[in-house]
Amino acid sequence: MTSTTTGSKIFDMQKETVSPDEVTVVIPTLNEAEGIGQVIDDLRHEGFSNILVVEGRSRDRTSQIASEKGAFVVLQHGTGKAGAIRTALDIVSTPYMAVMDGDCTYHASDLRNLLPYAKDYVEVIGSRRKGRENIPRINRLGNLLVSKAFKLLLSCPVNDVLSGMYLVRTDILKSEELSSQSFDIEVEIATTMASSGKVTEVPIEYGSRKGQQKLDSRQGFRILGTLFWMTYYESPLVLFGLLSSILAVPALGLLGWVAYEALAAGIFHSGIALFGVMLLLLGSQGMAVALMSLVTKRSEHRLRRAMQDHLGL
Repeated sequence: MTSTTTGSKIFDMQKETVSPDEVTVVIPTLNEAEGIGQVIDDLRHEGFSNILVVEGRSRDRTSQIASEKGAFVVLQHGTGKAGAIRTALDIVSTPYMAVMDGDCTYHASDLRNLLPYAKDYVEVIGSRRKGRENIPRINRLGNLLVSKAFKLLLSCPVNDVLSGMYLVRTDILKSEELSSQSFDIEVEIATTMASSGKVTEVPIEYGSRKGQQKLDSRQGFRILGTLFWMTYYESPLVLFGLLSSILAVPALGLLGWVAYEALAAGIFHSGIALFGVMLLLLGSQGMAVALMSLVTKRSEHRLRRAMQDHLGL
């Protein structure tokens, strides 16, 4: 087997690699005049000619610069990044669609490195391994929590669900009904794609951005809300089981207080002790239900992927 090494990535030369001509690169923009020109130039240098800039009504020269660089520019409907993705899905006709930001944080050369895996996976995510110091700490924490939950629920080995660079099968994503409204769109796309087939990630570099930061701490609460929805959608028994297990926390506190009173003052609060035991039993049952549901759900995903591999899907 012949292979080649590029940076920290090793690619199998016998893989059937998707051509850049089969990919439409979607760039959601809002006031990205500082970086959009360089992003488009880099994409063309890497062989990407289908470049769609979805314009979120910028107040600077983003649209003009993108048009001068030869990109197709369309005014988005809806709001936020999710609106930009839905707008793009109405237009894209190539077999594959790639998404990347227009602020120079992602590199076109890394996008090209995702192509060898497109034939075998419904989504290929660029996992930000280098340059993580350029990601704000609060965003890194949110990404860690969401990615851990994603791996736990879907049995999918992805460490950077919130990455802004990813490659998807256009037909599959068009068949999904996306409901997200903002930056949580990446979580929803990854969830729906993982339910449709196999998802993988490729290491990429994350650079310092040009222009104003769009993602703030308020978006973190929205992303966590999407995580809550994702858990409910994928396995409601896991969610409600985990919520029920929270009852064990006050139960242990009450039982600890009852034990302290009995030992220190010789007073036994039988009613409170009984209530604490009831809460502890409910919490334990909730945890057991959550664990059994999680094992069942992960087994379901593994079985579906094994069937897809067997059928060559």
